[in-house]
Amino acid sequence: MDMRTRVNEALKQAMKEKAAARLSTLRLINAAIKDRDIAARGDGEVSSIGDAEVLEILGKMTKQRQESARAYEEGGRLDLAEREREEIAIIREFLPRQLSEAEVEAAVKQAVVDTGAGSIRDMGKVMAALKARYTGQIDFAKVGPKVKDQLCTSGEC
Repeated sequence: MDMRTRVNEALKQAMKEKAAARLSTLRLINAAIKDRDIAARGDGEVSSIGDAEVLEILGKMTKQRQESARAYEEGGRLDLAEREREEIAIIREFLPRQLSEAEVEAAVKQAVVDTGAGSIRDMGKVMAALKARYTGQIDFAKVGPKVKDQLCTSGEC
């Protein structure tokens, strides 16, 4: 079952269960997917985005909510921070399992080998390879420094 179908099925189930918070979050996910569909249309072509793009959308939504929760906590609005965390939990149901620290290290080393990267100038190639393979499983903001460290130890910086 593709991601879009999974989200729609969960949306229908939330409607039946009258789970307001869950329904609201699922509608936000659906709206973000539809927005990306509309943006993907070019020159009258009808195309829909695939699972990789949906995973990217979900990853961005999760990151946005984490930042919002942090800001709410700093502002003393714990009720709003908790609501953001609830939305994160719902979104994560559709994301694949996150890689552990050791798995991330192994993935970075493998990507460096696979791309033949030898210096820091090849960081873009390594990041592209990781994004192609591990979208939704890795926090790429945290992976960047690991890739840089790996490339600096294997080549010049």
